[in-house]
Amino acid sequence: MKLVVVGGGPAAFAGALRAAAQGAEVTLVCSEPLGGTCVNAGCLPSKMLIRAAALAHESAAHNLRGIERHRPAVDLQAHLAQQQARIDEILYSRYRAPLENRANVHLLPGRARFTDPHTVEVAVTDGASCQVHGDRFLIATGASPWIPPISGINDVPFWTSDDAVKSQRLPDHLLVIGGSAVALELGQAFQHLGCNVTLVTRRGLLSREDPAVGAAMLDILQREGMSIHTKTVPTAAAYRNGIFTLRLPKGDLRGDALLVATGRAPNSGALGLENAGVALDARGAVKVDKMMRTNVEHIYAAGDCTTQPQLVCVGAAAGTRAAVNLMGGSAPLDLSAVPSVLFTSPQVATVGLTEARARQHGIVPECRVLPLERVARALVNFDTWGFIKLVARKDNGRLLGAQIVAGQAGEIIQAAALALHNRMTVAEIGDQLFPYLTMVEGLRLCAQSFYLDIDDLSCCAG
Repeated sequence: MKLVVVGGGPAAFAGALRAAAQGAEVTLVCSEPLGGTCVNAGCLPSKMLIRAAALAHESAAHNLRGIERHRPAVDLQAHLAQQQARIDEILYSRYRAPLENRANVHLLPGRARFTDPHTVEVAVTDGASCQVHGDRFLIATGASPWIPPISGINDVPFWTSDDAVKSQRLPDHLLVIGGSAVALELGQAFQHLGCNVTLVTRRGLLSREDPAVGAAMLDILQREGMSIHTKTVPTAAAYRNGIFTLRLPKGDLRGDALLVATGRAPNSGALGLENAGVALDARGAVKVDKMMRTNVEHIYAAGDCTTQPQLVCVGAAAGTRAAVNLMGGSAPLDLSAVPSVLFTSPQVATVGLTEARARQHGIVPECRVLPLERVARALVNFDTWGFIKLVARKDNGRLLGAQIVAGQAGEIIQAAALALHNRMTVAEIGDQLFPYLTMVEGLRLCAQSFYLDIDDLSCCAG
């Protein structure tokens, strides 16, 4: 069976390797650097930048007595060199080396466009083109930064997230448009590195999450000195003599760098999907079912270019399962317990339903919120900013979702995801053994607060 995989990121690569392992002859058509956005300009470099920024900030702003606070010098060039070296290591060990060991996976650099349901024309790097025929196809082309329709925005040298993580200079004043994950992560990172940051968002912060999450992040970012304009839409952008100007209804903002972080749009427009009959939604995302099938029987899709959540863990899992399915197997993708992490300080991690979404589903929820002051590990860390919120069914106590704002929320959330996946009740979670002193113990305490007065418990009581 001949499989053509279009894309080169985690979803495409996972699908190509799994199909090859099951005997398919795979052609991997890749128009971007192998590894996709995640490895080259997204997850990996951004988290390394965030880690460096957090260390710099903690050195200057920690609250431990007896430990000298100081603002370290920042050598961005040295950081970028180390960052790129690590990316190169990962690209080789996780992408190029596996290809070298599989004779039935053929990498074809170039841009693919469907000419009919079983053929793509590939424009290769030297200007030539070739046609590739396939029995099955997997579309996994990812997504790119979406730029809002602001007057003049396309005439100014703004940053996308791809540019920001590779910047060789620290601006004096960074302007950020956006109020979700990328805007907050990178905005705070540059602030931690010593920049002044002003953020503008048309809604509130993290408006798709529980309102308490956005309110908590608004508070912490403003405490750190970030200027934030919520429910504000820039009407125009300009650039002159090294200075950006954003026009707002209540006055202009000026800075020497501008980051536009307003979400990502599926990379589907140049694929000629109309020639293959593949259906898209209004955003241009490829419509797929839980088996990653499109409306065309032999064409599957996975990752950020589809109607599934734009998360790497989802994309990689979808790619693998799509390969199983297109090879004749049956591997549905269960999206009922998808954990998500925002790598700010503190981190934000969520899984399952919020209180509001539970009500929208016709479920009567019962909720508890545990301030981190109740978590022993947070107390000994002298870092009690944040909370753990659990949402459960009122009728039987089964867990529906969790929202966490905490220093290690990303390390905590998987325990909640496993509990959600296994349909555990808060009583069952509260009865589990959790290691002491850890932040994840807060899940047990929050679960116990549904049926106990935790004020009557000692700090390590079971």
